[in-house]
Parts: sequence; structure tokens; C-alpha cells
Amino acid sequence: MPIPWANSTGGDGAAGVDLHLEAVPGAGGLRRGLTDALRDAVRTGRLAPDTRLPSSRTLAADLGIARNTVAEAYADLVAEGWLTARQGSGTWVAARAVGVPGGAAGAPGAATPPRAPGPPVHNLVPGTPDLTTFPRAEWLRAARRALAAAPHDAFGYGDPRGRPELRAALAGYLARARGVRADPERIVVTAGFAGALRLLGALLRARGARTVAVESYGLDVHRRLLDDAGLTTRPLPYDELGTDTRPLTDERAVLLTPAHQFPMGAPLHPDRRAAVVEWARRGGGLVLEDDYDGEFRYDRQPVGALQGLDPEHVVHLGTASKALAPGLRLGWMVVPERLVGEVLAVLGAGDACGVLDQLTLAEFIGSGAYDRHVRAARLRYRRRRDALVGAVGERVRVLGVAAGLHAVLCLPEGSERAVLQAAAWQRLALHGLAFHRHPLASGPVPDALVVGYGTPTDRGWAGALEALCRVLP
Repeated sequence: MPIPWANSTGGDGAAGVDLHLEAVPGAGGLRRGLTDALRDAVRTGRLAPDTRLPSSRTLAADLGIARNTVAEAYADLVAEGWLTARQGSGTWVAARAVGVPGGAAGAPGAATPPRAPGPPVHNLVPGTPDLTTFPRAEWLRAARRALAAAPHDAFGYGDPRGRPELRAALAGYLARARGVRADPERIVVTAGFAGALRLLGALLRARGARTVAVESYGLDVHRRLLDDAGLTTRPLPYDELGTDTRPLTDERAVLLTPAHQFPMGAPLHPDRRAAVVEWARRGGGLVLEDDYDGEFRYDRQPVGALQGLDPEHVVHLGTASKALAPGLRLGWMVVPERLVGEVLAVLGAGDACGVLDQLTLAEFIGSGAYDRHVRAARLRYRRRRDALVGAVGERVRVLGVAAGLHAVLCLPEGSERAVLQAAAWQRLALHGLAFHRHPLASGPVPDALVVGYGTPTDRGWAGALEALCRVLP
């Protein structure tokens, strides 16, 4: 029996719509019948572009059906691009050209592709912490103390490795928190991770390297930095034990995220950690260890830095970008003693980061403020991680959640592109797993999302999570 929708004015202020929907339950059930009827109304022009629809509660009451049925039908049509959801403003017919018999769009029932509804409202792209939680007051107090205590010569060009106060603070912190065997003389302060990788790319080229092994999944910006240095990147396979280091042969270096592989989320298996160090010892290679979010772990014991196994063959790379903010542009690397001179030759004079920020971070670490901030952030992000798993865990498999600020959501085969298109219509910024895959990597590409749950603000987290749930299959 058709379900009529007559003059649905609703109590939510939505415009009245006199429209008869032939929502006939069929093999797909009532939800499918309602979805088909609404789609047909939009396709044929009976529901004009930019028409606001009643809320799911109001329409459900008008039709005498469950509210979830209406909400799911709306979500299906948002994912397809027929409708669009506007935060705080309800659900609308998407602004699009519809094809009706004899109309300008051509063939009956044809429609042009939907236009994107505008810039993202929600952001679940990985790589950034919640910037609203930057500890402004504590940072300002540390800056004042550091500035008052700074010697006059601190404002000269100084040591290209960075201020000794910060290198000493980092040596103590990295040894205590990450198991790094660090002497201040072997620490170089850099302009974030990118600055460190530029330096290492130049160093490797100067040493005659031509190829650097990288992980099959990672950040494309890191590959570009190595390309810019004149180095070719060769991807290593990835499986259930993490990155497979066994194919390493005559490469001069390998770039890894061993504590928490980005983006897959698994730690490098102990056997492979030992194997890659043995490879470096045997051939004189270098392991570049990207410890990008080593402070954040939830359901496991911390995985110590790979550098602790062999400080003479592993370069440990860290940054304040995840714990504090990427805008500080403060990173560091702990280099083998035998390479300190070569690093200094590449650095030159005056290449270190701003003195005041270095002194402030040294004071911030030394006062205990850095540890306090990390502990508070760890609790905040764990709550978000738990909310994410609770909201989607029954619908998709979730990987990589024992640590870090992102998770991988496994999708049904062939669905990643459609989900990302639906996310764009929800004005949700989101990355698929394919975005992070090396173009030369072999083997099948699983369909998945890489969800950065650390990125939204506290105020925006609930809305971002709701938007994500609406686009999942």
C-alpha cells in the first residue's frame, strides 16, 4: 500500500510540501520504498533543488513509520548526492540540474553530477591534534621564564644544532619517555619533521645514496621531500606483522614508523625490528625512525624507540607537532656519533629554529608542563577513541586503536570511493587508505578510511562523529 505524504509542514519549521509519495514496501523493505520514492521525486523535479525537507521526526510522524526508517532513507540519499545535510539547518534537496522529459538536461531521468556543497564543516583528516587545546597559559609562563633567564649570547647565531638548553632537556626526556640513548651533542633541533628529512635527504645524497626504502603506506609529503633531494623511494610490502623489512638489499637507508605504523597503526613486529637493525649493521645503512606520536598509547605498554637497539645505525626523529602543535615547527633528530660532523656540514650556520621557541620548549619540558600536557591529552584522545569505536565498531572493523591519534576503518570491498563522495556531501574532510599508498606498491589495495580523531575541536567532535556515521555503509 502506498504511503502518502500530504502537506508535511512539521513542527520544526520546515516548509510545507504537498506531495504524494508512492513509497511501496518491496523486497528491500519500507526503507528502500521510501528511499526510492524520495529519489524519484527529486529526479523528476517534483522536489525542487534547495527545498528543505521536514526533519526525520516530523516526516516519520506524518507517515506513521519509525523515525529511524526516515533517517536511514535520508542518509542513503545524502550519500548518493540527491540530498545534502546542513549542520544546524536540516536536510535539503541538493542544488543540481535535474533531467525531466523534454528538459534541458537531456534524456528522461538523467541528472548532472552533484556539485560539492562547500568547504568542509567537519575534519577527520589525520595528522593534526586538537589545536584549541594548546596550553597557551603554561606556554606563556614558560616563555617569560626562559626569556628572563636567557644569556645575551643566546640571541646570536649560535650552534647550528640548536640551543644547548633544549638539547639537554630533550636528551633527558627522550631517554626517560622513549628509551632513546641520546647525548645532547648528538641532538639536532630542526624545523619539524620535514626540516629533519630535508637535512637527511641532502646528507644521504652527499654520501652517494640513490634509493631509500619506505613503507607501502605513509605520507606522500615525505616521499616528495626525498624525491626533491634526488632520491628514489622504493616501497616495502606490508602484512599482518607490519612493514616487511626482509626485501631490504643495497638501499642506503630506510624510513620507518616502527612504534605505530602510519597509517595502518600496527607496531613493527619484534623480529622485524631486529632484522632491520641487523640489515643496517651488515651493510652500513641507516634506519630513519619517525616517532611521530610515540607519547600516545592507550591499551598497550609503550613500544620503545628502535634507536635504543643500535644508536649508531638508527636516526631517531621526533617532533612537538602532535603533542603540542605543528605550527611551532619544532622537531629534533638524534644522529649516530659518526655522522655528527657530516650533519653539521649540511646544516651550515644559522639554520636552527627560532631561539625563543627553543628556550621556551626547554623550560616547558624541564618544568614538567610537557608531561602534564601529554597526560591530559592522552586521556582526552582516549575518550574520543572509545567514542569512535563505540559508534562504528558494530558496522566496520576498526584497526590501529591501541595508540596514536587516528584509526583505520575497514570498508566492504569496492566501497571506499562511494563513502568518500558521501563524506564530501556531508562536508566532512576524510582520507581513504588509498590516499596514503605508495604509487609503486604492489598487491591489492584494501578499502578503508583513515580517521584522525585527534583533529576536531572538543566542540566539533560530536558533529564530526555523527557525520562519519552517516556516510558509513
